[in-house]
Amino acid sequence: MINLDKCTTAQLETMLEASRDVFECQAALARTGDNIVGELLPKEETFYEFAHCPPGDVFDNETHSQFYYHAHRQGEHGHFHIFMREQGMPEHCHPAKQSEAGYMKERDDRLSHLVAISMDKRGEPIGLFTTNRWVTAENWYAAKDVCAMADRFSIEHAKPSWPVNRWITAMIRLFRPQIEEILQERDAVVAKWQATHPDEDVFEDRNLDLPSAVEISTIDQILALETALTVRRSKTTAKKQGSDPVAQIGETP
Repeated sequence: MINLDKCTTAQLETMLEASRDVFECQAALARTGDNIVGELLPKEETFYEFAHCPPGDVFDNETHSQFYYHAHRQGEHGHFHIFMREQGMPEHCHPAKQSEAGYMKERDDRLSHLVAISMDKRGEPIGLFTTNRWVTAENWYAAKDVCAMADRFSIEHAKPSWPVNRWITAMIRLFRPQIEEILQERDAVVAKWQATHPDEDVFEDRNLDLPSAVEISTIDQILALETALTVRRSKTTAKKQGSDPVAQIGETP
């Protein structure tokens, strides 16, 4: 489990609130026998490997957040790829020093992959992972900048599915510490790979696709959050009682 000690109480509360959104969206779909993944899959057409669901992706014109679902890996049903486009990025975020690929010239803006969410066949999230640049045809940003972008991610419209859009947004909030951790690990792995493969363009090296990953459980995350908040609040209460002269006088025999 992730260490939540570095999180502020406000951050823990934000994550716990996001967990309520996650379960509310899943519960709403479950009432009609649906789930997060099934909501996006084609209803009367064949679901092909690598095909984006929905076609054309989900994009919020106001926040410039983007995602799509597809499948092609063993050990999961499929995964969501989650992005932030240039106009939604904080002003201080700038691409890291890198080579220039053809796909980068084909766009009129920059694109950063934030994280991917692995899903099982029941439509439940089971993991998070990062990608090398070539995998998602992105521009490369340092982990600290990608984390800042993740804090801005939000899909606020209703198409093609309000529960899925809200769920994706909440998942980024709920698992924010894990996302930061694997992004930092991603940068460390890429740097080490470049050092040990000096003749290769690390960002386009097909031998390096997924630099970092972590298994997740929404239930375990919520239990950890509740425990951390209980401990945090108990310490705060004890500290206040111990330093309150009135309370001390009242307790004197």
